[in-house]
Amino acid sequence: MLEHTFCHIPGLGPKTERRLWQAGISCWDEWREPPPVSMKTACPTEIPALLASSRRALAADPAFFTGRLAASEHWRIFPHYRDAVAYLDIETTGLADDAEVTTIAVYDGDAVTTFVNGEDLDRFPAFIDRFRVLVTYNGKGFDVPFLERFFGIRLAQAQIDLRYVLARLGFKGGLKGCERGLGISRGALDGVDGYFAVLLWNEYRHTGDRRALHTLLAYNIEDTVNLERLAVEAYNRQVATTPFAAELSLEWPAPPPLPYSPDLDVIDRVRRKYRLDW
Repeated sequence: MLEHTFCHIPGLGPKTERRLWQAGISCWDEWREPPPVSMKTACPTEIPALLASSRRALAADPAFFTGRLAASEHWRIFPHYRDAVAYLDIETTGLADDAEVTTIAVYDGDAVTTFVNGEDLDRFPAFIDRFRVLVTYNGKGFDVPFLERFFGIRLAQAQIDLRYVLARLGFKGGLKGCERGLGISRGALDGVDGYFAVLLWNEYRHTGDRRALHTLLAYNIEDTVNLERLAVEAYNRQVATTPFAAELSLEWPAPPPLPYSPDLDVIDRVRRKYRLDW
């Protein structure tokens, strides 16, 4: 999709892009002078140079595109850099300035890797550095700045924040709301949310019961793995509105083997302990 994209050109929006497609310029290599459609704000003489820069960026610079596209348009880079994507989600002790990361789950499309506070969190910065794109839900507003503050690092990867991509499609209400809207069920983890994840961590820390930790990791992993399904669904719905749907649509991803499962007894115990209803 990237080589069909023109709305990363300053002043050239999706409407003008569609007019270019209709006029026979469906990809960068078909650009011609003078352009066949009027452009009120983009400077046509600068476009060939920007397209040349775009071709060079294709190999290894996804941030070139995310830095020039609206957040709701970042879906366009997804297939091209899919082999360099990390689906990322974190759990924390809360939202305060002194809150800590409790667990992190990263999925690379093949395997899940987890990190746990007090065990191996220090491995995370070097591990995540191998990826060029982070796919999150509300990562721009929460996960990424939280991680940067907590570890004292900068995550310079390009980001696809599905909050903005899915909102453009009409799906809102947080990650769980988007999943429900798209027919994704969490099974035994239905009803478990970010607040419950804090309670699971507290249960583990106070009792040492690793079943509580494993249930928290199962929840964290579910968040992470579902990001790939949401990314593919969002991409396919967006590309379906273009002339390129037949050639560019992606197959539904197969779920990976999950290293942890939720413990129903632990969930029920924590729910009763804190008098939670759902």
